[in-house]
Amino acid sequence: MTDAKTTPSPATRPINGPANWQTPPEKKQAVPEGLWMRCPSCEAMLYKKAVEQNLHVCPECEHHYRIHAEDRIDQLVDPGSFEPLWEDLGPTDTLGFVDRVPYKDRIVKEQKKTGHKDALHAGRAFIKARGVVLAVMDTRFMMASMGSVVGEKITRAIELGTKEDRPVIVVSASGGARMQESSLSLAQMAKTSAALARLDDAGGLFISVLTDPTTGGVTASFAMLGDLILAEPKALIGFAGPRVIANTVRQELPDGFQRAEFLQEKGFVDRVVHRKDLRNEIARLIDYAGK
Repeated sequence: MTDAKTTPSPATRPINGPANWQTPPEKKQAVPEGLWMRCPSCEAMLYKKAVEQNLHVCPECEHHYRIHAEDRIDQLVDPGSFEPLWEDLGPTDTLGFVDRVPYKDRIVKEQKKTGHKDALHAGRAFIKARGVVLAVMDTRFMMASMGSVVGEKITRAIELGTKEDRPVIVVSASGGARMQESSLSLAQMAKTSAALARLDDAGGLFISVLTDPTTGGVTASFAMLGDLILAEPKALIGFAGPRVIANTVRQELPDGFQRAEFLQEKGFVDRVVHRKDLRNEIARLIDYAGK
């Protein structure tokens, strides 16, 4: 009787046997995603956690990343001192506006994405023990475009500062007016500006902080009406975009046009302040103004 063929045991397999007898190589351990990021300015590869610990500023070239409103508030105010106000205010689709999608559907989508009713956070706070009314725009919600709710909350913040004699601090970051609300959005420019005029008549203090980007109707209204106007380094600040302006005037624009440093040179911005110094600078200016 012929012996049946058997597969050699691991101990008796030939060293130079078939490839399928060889021990498979160990799998290389994959690097977890999301640990590293590339700076859009200097293109350096950065450890994401190090950037976050550096106030979302590139440690190599000091590029200032755009940040969420919650992060901005945490960076500026004394711990636990922010008291949010008017959180229940949300937009309505008064005009029944439809572009690629109905505005009412867009509102719901943005609210689910951000967990907030609209694009502005406002409330009382303390900055180095100085009582203030603070409003911060959040670009996650429709690029912080200024609709009726944003304009209303800024106006209420200014009026609260007037009533309680507190400095009003507004941190702007916006793509401009919210086109889905048409003339209702444009009306917020006059509304917020009128509230600031009343604050000025009452002897109040308004510090405007411009971050990247501050454009459109926001720039054309309250953002540029500060008693003191601060800006973060290289923030884009302007009404229309540089390409639109260049095509309109048909001239080559100067280097750095519409950046914070250029506007400071031309007198539109009082100081360009690094993010790490912003909290101290605001407190110093409040003291200097006697508020």
